[in-house]
Amino acid sequence: MPARVAAIDVGTNSVLLAVAEVEPGGKLRPVLERATITRLGRGVDASEELSAASCETTLACLRGYAEEVRALRAERLAVVGTSALRDARDGEHFLRDATAILGVRPEVIDGRREAELTFRGAVSALDVSGPVLVFDVGGGSTEVICGSVRGDGADVAAGQSLDIGSVRLFERHLHSDPPVTAEIAALRADVRNALRSLAATDGNCHLVGVAGTATTLAAIAQELASYDAGVVHGCHLSRDAVHELALRLSALPLSARRKVVGLEPGRADIIVAGAWISVELIHHLDGRAVTVSDRGVRWGLLHELTA
Repeated sequence: MPARVAAIDVGTNSVLLAVAEVEPGGKLRPVLERATITRLGRGVDASEELSAASCETTLACLRGYAEEVRALRAERLAVVGTSALRDARDGEHFLRDATAILGVRPEVIDGRREAELTFRGAVSALDVSGPVLVFDVGGGSTEVICGSVRGDGADVAAGQSLDIGSVRLFERHLHSDPPVTAEIAALRADVRNALRSLAATDGNCHLVGVAGTATTLAAIAQELASYDAGVVHGCHLSRDAVHELALRLSALPLSARRKVVGLEPGRADIIVAGAWISVELIHHLDGRAVTVSDRGVRWGLLHELTA
């Protein structure tokens, strides 16, 4: 069993790193976590191509992460790429450069594998049990995963990847500042159309929201001047609270959104789209509240590395 393991999730909007110590019994203790907004998927929805600027920003981030992984002497490293790299026709040059930097070739994972990693990561160190439904509003896609949690075990029953993400729908619909009513309505209609393929639940599943949109909404709700994973992980947001946050953020121009306590300025443009995707998802799933998880794909990878 390695002493330390590391995982990197190269997403459409941000790149996330987690390094963990493997304790007796295989339990993982976080040593370092990083999240950097690089917007690799900027423009991919329209062009199906990665921009040179976004690639270089993301590669610069990976150079920094690689140095930290080496400094912490992680013995194993797993790297995955998600929606932007799935959709881009010209992703091979980025993957070659990333491999040279990291010493590990990023695995471009499909929606099913992303869903499984998301579920296992999201429920780790979270006080939930029984039927659980995890949703991850990413930059390019949204994963919805049904499963169950019993003790320390998590079993995935079904997962689905939908092409509705905060970057994708921001670029597609939100062109005014602040967004006008018609733009919000078109975005919500787009989400509802995508959700038609998703079976509704009976309301008895425990809903868990994971990744940047959910954690940002939790940080805003709690007015966290400095992000605190310990406060965010496991907090609860009611359906009404999520809806009110979406309305509040939609009414603000970008300059004012950047000053909202708890909202990272680099996420201020896309958070409106992410918030409305969350509203529609929770409504479709007949949820009354959502538990927020600060963990996701990278933590699913860490658990794989120590299995």
